[in-house]
Amino acid sequence: MNIDIITILPNLLEGPLSESIMQRAKDKKIVDITIHNLRDYASGKHKNVDDYQYGGGAGMVMMIEPVDQCISALTRKRTYDEIIYMSPDGELLDQPMANQLSLSKNIIILCGHYKGIDERIRQHLITREISIGNYVLTGGELAAAVLTDSIVRLIPGVLSDESSALSDSFQDNIIAPPVYTRPAEYNGWEVPKILLSGNDKLVEEWRTEQSLQRTEERRPDLYKKIKNLSSDDND
Repeated sequence: MNIDIITILPNLLEGPLSESIMQRAKDKKIVDITIHNLRDYASGKHKNVDDYQYGGGAGMVMMIEPVDQCISALTRKRTYDEIIYMSPDGELLDQPMANQLSLSKNIIILCGHYKGIDERIRQHLITREISIGNYVLTGGELAAAVLTDSIVRLIPGVLSDESSALSDSFQDNIIAPPVYTRPAEYNGWEVPKILLSGNDKLVEEWRTEQSLQRTEERRPDLYKKIKNLSSDDND
């Protein structure tokens, strides 16, 4: 997979995408993540990428020309499955979306800044807008790092144990069960005895029960979806 990220603050992305699983995925050549400095595509002496907004109002707006120049340069080299803009008013990122995007071959991610981007970019160049939550960040870089991480870890060969991703929270709308490790007792706090029983069938049943219970308690919105799907299957 190729992921091209367009930003005016490339250093902000270097750390999150150069450690742990992300770096291992790059070392294995499973994914190629390239960070593009938008100012390299800006014209003029000062390489400006923003300007005042028409109609007045506070906040600068990212200009259409450098964004178009950068995206055009990239699309001349390869075809992209999605050109994504990280936006607080986009689709809310969830696990099914990450699963879907992990099947892509090539993705562009545009990081916004200031008051936003010229609306014509959204109308004519962007194919999808994604949000990581109902709040506003200084820029789209951290959101782009979150999206990239959520996608890359699902690509076969990235995780040493590929089944691990399948049991993560939010797969099938269910929160993951509690997990424990050694020691079995600490300060009087004990690991549930069923996990020490060696009975795989009972352990799996316990984990499923715990997942459903946690989902109902902590994410009733997801639990409602599970119940609705169960009702549909029984119709």
